[in-house]
Amino acid sequence: MNVRIEITYKTPKGTEAIFHTEEMRAKHALLIAEDIEKTGRSKLITFIDRHDHSWTFKELKKQLEEIQTEPHDISVYFDGGFDIKSRKSGLGCVIYYEQNGRQFRIRKNALVEEMDSNNEAEYAAFHLGVQELELLGVHHLPVTFVGDSQVVINQLKGEWPTYEKVLNNWADRIEEDLNRLGIDPEFDLISRTNNREADRLASQALEGTQINSTLELQVDQ
Repeated sequence: MNVRIEITYKTPKGTEAIFHTEEMRAKHALLIAEDIEKTGRSKLITFIDRHDHSWTFKELKKQLEEIQTEPHDISVYFDGGFDIKSRKSGLGCVIYYEQNGRQFRIRKNALVEEMDSNNEAEYAAFHLGVQELELLGVHHLPVTFVGDSQVVINQLKGEWPTYEKVLNNWADRIEEDLNRLGIDPEFDLISRTNNREADRLASQALEGTQINSTLELQVDQ
């Protein structure tokens, strides 16, 4: 969950001003706001999410406590590969998330047919990630989708037009599912080198190797 902080600041002589921060993770916003509050100069501190809903200290802390028991801080890496000769596509997605103070990774791939291009396979891989989020029970949370497909990410962000009907249908399906789940998508375009894990899953699917695993990650304290 991301928020920005709105601070009403008051000087010793009573002059007031309102300041706004950039958007940040809610847990970081709480730490900063608590530190500011210790100065005794802040008259009012409010947290505002990207839907312009306002939260008090108490409300935001309660919300974060409830979120801890559910999957959160979620990143979905996706990649699709298309084999022209066989007309088959390999889809791969990797989901990183936290729950109850622990970190997990889901790896999933799929082999599909009846697609016409690599771009369509990329869209299908993105959609595979959304389906896995639904199975995980993710709803009403921000999720970062990470991939190396400029077409998919820029079209879903609305920065590039979608002229091909088949790709437009995928985009509509994805947006409908995200809205139904209440997922607020963020997008991160990376190089193919940095997307090797999802790329490998897509290649394994084309090779006939099916992957579906969940692993708890060991995090150094």
